[in-house]
Amino acid sequence: MDSTVRQGGDAQSPLPQPRSGKQLTAGARKRGKGAFAVQVAGELLITLGLIMVLFVVWELWWTNLEADRKQEAAMEELFAGFGPVQEAPGEPAPASPGDPASLPAPESEGTTFAAIYIPRFGAEHARPVTEGVGREVLDSLGLGHYPETAMPGEVGNFALAGHRQTHGQVLDAVDTLVPGDRIYVQTSQGFYTYVYRNSQIVLPDRVDVLAPVPAQPGVVPEERILTLTTCNPRFGSEERFISYAVFESWQPASAGPPEAIAALVTGR
Repeated sequence: MDSTVRQGGDAQSPLPQPRSGKQLTAGARKRGKGAFAVQVAGELLITLGLIMVLFVVWELWWTNLEADRKQEAAMEELFAGFGPVQEAPGEPAPASPGDPASLPAPESEGTTFAAIYIPRFGAEHARPVTEGVGREVLDSLGLGHYPETAMPGEVGNFALAGHRQTHGQVLDAVDTLVPGDRIYVQTSQGFYTYVYRNSQIVLPDRVDVLAPVPAQPGVVPEERILTLTTCNPRFGSEERFISYAVFESWQPASAGPPEAIAALVTGR
């Protein structure tokens, strides 16, 4: 039988056949699967984004809080070992650099033996200096001392490493140093003053910056150098930012701290 419908004597085009229930169900199922996949992918991207945000917060904020707390505790323990600080000079500080008292290198990593003050970084900038440059030191205890390099005041290269943007940001402002800035190091023996000279940016494999004469391996040192190493750029680690300072003078603990940091040292 003809499936067309005639009206007014004119032949009409066949009407489209309705889809079967099975066809409708298959199409809906296909669309449903596609929508579900898009929804899942979107939720995964949102979750991943939140994880990344939380990681950045942890890396740039929480690690700094944790490191600051541990460094403050290390400083308190260090100063307790130093004993009371002489507020007024008990004896005049040397007029010339002379030969500063030396401090034996710590026998084991993780030993905090000095404090460093860099006024350019802020009026209250003070950080501990600890033996070793492993993560257990740098992530928690401020500046780490490269083993086998000189100790404060010794002829050679007193080399330190520190984070720039995380774990206390101990060297975050290293690029603000200008020639002539003073850097002070305090040990049980006294206070050592270094004067910032210059900086350079090198690749991470340039270990020669740690030589007794920086960048000149094998040369016998005559100067007392302080070297600070950290990552570069500020939020990366593709390079190393190296800062150099030369020894200027020292004064024994009995003479009290240098005037520039006296209030900070005696106020602790």
